[in-house]
Amino acid sequence: MKNPSESNERPLDHEDKSNPDPITGQPGSHPVSTGIGATGGALAATVAGTAVGGPIGGAIGAMIGGVAGGLAGKAVGEGVNPTEEDAYWRESHKNQPHGDEPYDTFAPAYRSGYEGYNQHRENHRSFDEAEMKIRTDYEKQGNTVPWDKARGASQSAWDRAAGRHAGASTIQSAQGPSTTGNI
Repeated sequence: MKNPSESNERPLDHEDKSNPDPITGQPGSHPVSTGIGATGGALAATVAGTAVGGPIGGAIGAMIGGVAGGLAGKAVGEGVNPTEEDAYWRESHKNQPHGDEPYDTFAPAYRSGYEGYNQHRENHRSFDEAEMKIRTDYEKQGNTVPWDKARGASQSAWDRAAGRHAGASTIQSAQGPSTTGNI
């Protein structure tokens, strides 16, 4: 029997915001969304493949549809990529008005902005319209920076997420639907 201290398994970190894959440890895991997308894609492509190419066409369609559906499902689950956003703000924080303070102090404020955008973007709401909800969520977490001071960081993160989403939508509409959904 293996000694637990010799295990290659990563300990669970419930504060880890990168959403790591439980097997590979890679950031950005969305197994439910990916599974739902893969299932839906596989079913749709199986029906289409069977209609065009019989049983062999159905099998090929299932494989291709499963992969494409899985990628689309992961993109839906991800919306705004929190791992990318955290890396961006960690690097850009020093150029912000509060950049003389440690990044980790303001990380929850940035996170409230890009996660708030991800939650409210379907309603096409502006930061000002969603601010009360974002503020309430931020303050419930017991952050050390008061909202009046954190608001600018939160709005900057919202604006970046909205700009990236708008840019991706513009490119996507010009090129047709995206199967990767990277924003």
